[in-house]
Amino acid sequence: MPHPKNIIVIGAGFAGLSAASVLAKAGHKVTIIEKNDQPGGRARVWQKDGFTFDMGPSWYWMPDVFENYFALFGKKVSDYYDLKRLDPGYRIFYGEGDEVMDVPADREKLDELFEQTELGSSEALEHFLIQAKYKYEVAMCDYVFRPSHSITEFIDIRLIRESLRIQMLSNMRRHVRKYFSNQKLVKMLEFPVLFLGATPQNTPAMYSLMNYADLVLGTWYPMGGMNQIVKAMVNVATELGVEIKLDTGVTQINVDGKKAHSVNTTNGTFTADLIIAGADYRHVDQDLVEKQHRNYTEQHWDKRVMSPSSLLYFIGLDKKLDGIEHHNLFFDEDFDEHAHYIYTDPQWPDKPLFYVSCTSKTDSSVAPEGCENLFFLMPVAPGLEDDETIREKYFDLMIDRFERVTGQSICNNIIVKRSYAHKDFVNDYNSFKGNAYGLANTLSQTAFFKPAMRAKKIKNMLYTGQLTVPGPGVPPAIISGQVAAKEALKIFSGKK
Repeated sequence: MPHPKNIIVIGAGFAGLSAASVLAKAGHKVTIIEKNDQPGGRARVWQKDGFTFDMGPSWYWMPDVFENYFALFGKKVSDYYDLKRLDPGYRIFYGEGDEVMDVPADREKLDELFEQTELGSSEALEHFLIQAKYKYEVAMCDYVFRPSHSITEFIDIRLIRESLRIQMLSNMRRHVRKYFSNQKLVKMLEFPVLFLGATPQNTPAMYSLMNYADLVLGTWYPMGGMNQIVKAMVNVATELGVEIKLDTGVTQINVDGKKAHSVNTTNGTFTADLIIAGADYRHVDQDLVEKQHRNYTEQHWDKRVMSPSSLLYFIGLDKKLDGIEHHNLFFDEDFDEHAHYIYTDPQWPDKPLFYVSCTSKTDSSVAPEGCENLFFLMPVAPGLEDDETIREKYFDLMIDRFERVTGQSICNNIIVKRSYAHKDFVNDYNSFKGNAYGLANTLSQTAFFKPAMRAKKIKNMLYTGQLTVPGPGVPPAIISGQVAAKEALKIFSGKK
């Protein structure tokens, strides 16, 4: 093989770990530089008084992506963690009283649920999911592993035909309502879109593939928490010789001519034959690279439509709860009104929807005996003013709603509490405008319309992660790292 190259990966998130391992397997010397005190990016953990909280991602979807990733190294998911399918996958609260819907793992029970909710909808669900499966398979085979350098990658009669068949140009709202009219079912099918970072009206119908991921492939949980994925990926990386330097922030990327040669950090300078930036794309582009070498202007970034930020609370209770599941969606307020305050008129919402995770329902290791581990999440517009007064206001609002809708008190049982919002996303991850999920997945920000994976003015630098292709989420980030590594190997071989 060619002489091993010295590669620096900035950021130990899912994309950075993925890229590093693929390149190390190819025989290169890889060093990951991470500003925080633990790897995993947003999937870090916080521990206090016997509670273990996943700080970021909490939904395990698309299990095939994880299996395929570990298979690259001759491994299986089961070599590292015990994966459990949740049943029900999640519970939706539509209001006070008995307005609750559990989404079963079993397909026959799912059909029954739909049919009971809307006559004839089980047959509609069959057709809807056949399309969703097709979109999922086309996307996973033909789209997500493309570096999307330019439109020419997609100028292919078959791909153009497939783009129309997977409804790239239609939108989710129209698509879902073509099959279903019951508002409970519509809300269930539109909910993944909220985490894709756009309204159903502005999200391509292609993304009904997420409904296939949800309702067919299922919702899973790695026992011990989502950070088990990080530990597994770190294990793979270190076995391959990847060196991970924690508590080391990159302060500058040094470029001579059109080639980067080193990075300055809080712990010295590291030389590199190639750099892969897995940190926040806008931060690297605007803060770590000198102006003449940047991919974009500040004005360009300001015009990007960002996904929501999140207001999070990590809460430990000194008692057990009834009437909730592992994942709980509180849809007892108007979806469109909340979305309006995220995308159209960015401000703190009056009547937000929110999500509650209770991992201790599945996993006794994450809370002391007799206690519950709760994670509250409220999607909010990026770039908002964030202070303790606002955080306390929404904490009280969500706790009050939780108690009213579930019919049980928790406010006097809270023994651990921590909030997390815009300022923390910026401080910990240099997150642009404090966003939580990268760019909104609108049509104008899909595929080759996303920020370029390749540094346009630096020959030996690439970007990876949620702000470039294929997009936000844990599985896409893992794929993004694989694509970036493949592009790096092309650079080494002289191919473009």
